[in-house]
Amino acid sequence: MPRTNQENGTVSNLKPREAEVTRRDFLRKGAVIGVGAATVGVGAEKAAARQDISWDHEADFVTIGAGTAGLAGAVSALEHGASVIMVDENYDVGGHGLVSGGNVHLGGGTSRQRKFGIEDTADMVYNDWVRFDHRDSRYSDRDLVRVFADWNASTFEWLIKHGVVFQDNYSGPGAASTVARQGRTVQWPVAEERVTHHPTRVGSGLVRALETSARRMGVQVLVEHRMTEIVREQPFSGRVLGIVAEHRGERVYIRATKGVLVATGGSSSNVNFRRTFDPRLTEEYQVAGEPWTRQSGDGELAAMKIGAALWATANQTKESGAVMSKTRYIGCKWGYSSLIWQPDSPLFDRARASGLTIFSWQNAILVNQTGRRFWDEMDNGYEYFAACLQDTGDTKRRNGGGPIWAIFDAEAVEREGWNPNPPMVDLEGYFFSGDTLAELATNIDNEYQTRGMPPATLEETVARYNSFVDSGVDEDFGKEAPMYKIQTPPFYAAWSTPILHDCLTGLRTNGKSQVMDYDGEVIPGLYCAGESQGGFAQHGLGRCLVFGRIAGRVAAMDRSIA
Repeated sequence: MPRTNQENGTVSNLKPREAEVTRRDFLRKGAVIGVGAATVGVGAEKAAARQDISWDHEADFVTIGAGTAGLAGAVSALEHGASVIMVDENYDVGGHGLVSGGNVHLGGGTSRQRKFGIEDTADMVYNDWVRFDHRDSRYSDRDLVRVFADWNASTFEWLIKHGVVFQDNYSGPGAASTVARQGRTVQWPVAEERVTHHPTRVGSGLVRALETSARRMGVQVLVEHRMTEIVREQPFSGRVLGIVAEHRGERVYIRATKGVLVATGGSSSNVNFRRTFDPRLTEEYQVAGEPWTRQSGDGELAAMKIGAALWATANQTKESGAVMSKTRYIGCKWGYSSLIWQPDSPLFDRARASGLTIFSWQNAILVNQTGRRFWDEMDNGYEYFAACLQDTGDTKRRNGGGPIWAIFDAEAVEREGWNPNPPMVDLEGYFFSGDTLAELATNIDNEYQTRGMPPATLEETVARYNSFVDSGVDEDFGKEAPMYKIQTPPFYAAWSTPILHDCLTGLRTNGKSQVMDYDGEVIPGLYCAGESQGGFAQHGLGRCLVFGRIAGRVAAMDRSIA
């Protein structure tokens, strides 16, 4: 398989001039197709309107999203002489990267790997991420992995050049990698520019460094601008011209003379879109990173409306990685395992609670919305998730399994050292108490609980579990040596529904991050990177950075539009 050329941003031995001629020919053919299509109902008037838009802003390169992939694309395009506008629906840049663990999966022989004596090459990266014997890699698009592997080491050094500081260690091997490749960034030092100050959420050090470089080089950032449309010359042919965004109720037209990058962060927050891949993922499943940023699917949907294809969708339902995770912080709406919303966060009015950190599931049982145990509480694998999502006989929700509640008593509160009060818990639908189990069941009132929990069922469930504590054997689900009875009031129910994380599929691209249609043809002027890109399902920030960087560079080198 041909290697990619990191100096000119090309892949598969296609030189920039050849790419330019191919694109020009495509545009010429597209113009002819457009005229013909108008005679069969596309509408010449509408097509002409695409060309006659009164643009409010213009730049060579426009990124939809200002997270990790968008920032990488912006900095790369600016480096190569392009003007850049970044658009984001949030009030600040950073996306999911700003609240991430800052875990960057890049190897291939970086300077830091050499420092720690880790031997690695681009070929080793490639071979690891196309392994047939590993669920994280077997569905990968090998063309994309080849590009990713070849750009690994240079992208790491590029981050250092742009002020990203890494912690002085390496972790791994992880996922499909067979050597240590994961480095974690140092948290951004300016406290007021972080969204969370939790010590495991250090992604601010990555995105703020890239933002600093982008602003120094002259990027224009338009926050609170939600993209509503990607504008193409014809509905399914021709070049992408720009985007339409909504800002405070007004439509804003933004022209991109060289390219538009879809970097909207994936689709996990879009219930209808995510159910395309797994119909069980109904509305009760929340998403890591919220309420800071949504994984709205807006970029994918807008691109599909002008002809883009999805790619490698099996990655989204493979039973590995961090597609879904068990809650670590219970009694709050968003309980992702390593993202705790603290009262000093500027978003705490949205998050509403930090949650109770559970150290041992011996201190609680898990029940579904009917009040029944359904699995071993100590498990956190995909069998556990499947049990959470099982049919509970709810005629209003035949797909998703509904809310999952942690049930415990006053003695468990003492053992765990919890404070079962705000701001640790959310009393508005996500944490309940009662002097009896029957009262507790009656008190549970959550927007996703489609019917009340039967008090008698919860009482029977707890009595049966307490008998297992006496015998030392969980006869139902095999929980190892159940230790503590649930018997001392007050009794509590804390929201513990699994939370969604990675989006591992999205738009089809080639190795130059160019979006493709269902015929395998490039859509001129449209790029994609990050969790909105399909084909390479790696958890972490590495793939976002590599393909964002490639997109910016390739678009900036595009000479087909003056």
